[in-house]
Amino acid sequence: MDQSSAIILGVALMIIMLGMGLSLVIDDFKRIFLQPKAILIGLFNQIILLPVIGFILVSLFPVQPEIAVGVMILTACPGGPTSNLISHLAKADTALSVTLTAFSSFITILTIPFIVNFSLEQFLDQSNMIQLDLAQTFLQIFLIIIIPIVIGMLIRKYRETFALKMAKPVRIASGLVLILVIIGIIVKEKGQLAEYFKQAGLLVICLNLIVMLVGFYSAKLFKITTKRALSIAIESGIQNGTLGITVAVVLLSNTAFAVASASYGVLMFFSGALAVYIGSKVNKE
Repeated sequence: MDQSSAIILGVALMIIMLGMGLSLVIDDFKRIFLQPKAILIGLFNQIILLPVIGFILVSLFPVQPEIAVGVMILTACPGGPTSNLISHLAKADTALSVTLTAFSSFITILTIPFIVNFSLEQFLDQSNMIQLDLAQTFLQIFLIIIIPIVIGMLIRKYRETFALKMAKPVRIASGLVLILVIIGIIVKEKGQLAEYFKQAGLLVICLNLIVMLVGFYSAKLFKITTKRALSIAIESGIQNGTLGITVAVVLLSNTAFAVASASYGVLMFFSGALAVYIGSKVNKE
């Protein structure tokens, strides 16, 4: 993708994060004092276990370096608005899901640069070596994620009716943006697309399902209620694929690294639908 496409993608992600901010209130952050166990387990699954499981899988699967790096970029990303929607449809604890998304979005501005640099050093040979400038990456992610979220929260606080009215259009726009970005990647990488998707598709499915199962049963191990355990599972497995694509295209200027996130952006709806089905059966109201 050229520079103008990268800028458009960055702006689109900022709009998506603004939309997420419109759904957040200060009480979402206070919830850590009310539900510390569930939130800490959820964050541990997402921030620590997800990248570890991702690294184990890319080490076991015979994948090209670009796919391995792309999967690690995906594991470094926080949850997104989609995970909140799926939690709601699955009759899980939506408030917990929103809180986990909010916290992980703030925490991952610190962890993304380190995980991405680690994966670049681990999977690329010297001739293809790229390294992110940590300070610059922190700043870019801060501008793309945190500033829009904070602006959205301020709008929600002072213009609540407007914020609630805009939530649905922004969600629809988010989906359209992801579709357009995936089409762009398909056009750019059409020469190696079949092989990339063949490798990334199975790997992403395995990652998604394993992480969701680990998230659910680790929560149950600590006697978390089923509704909250389901939210933790969804939040652990449903990542912000648009951010993964943005890191690949905008920060690393390599659409091949974005294939894993693009594959995931399509496949996550199948595991999401499964979570909704299971949740509707378990959490009958």
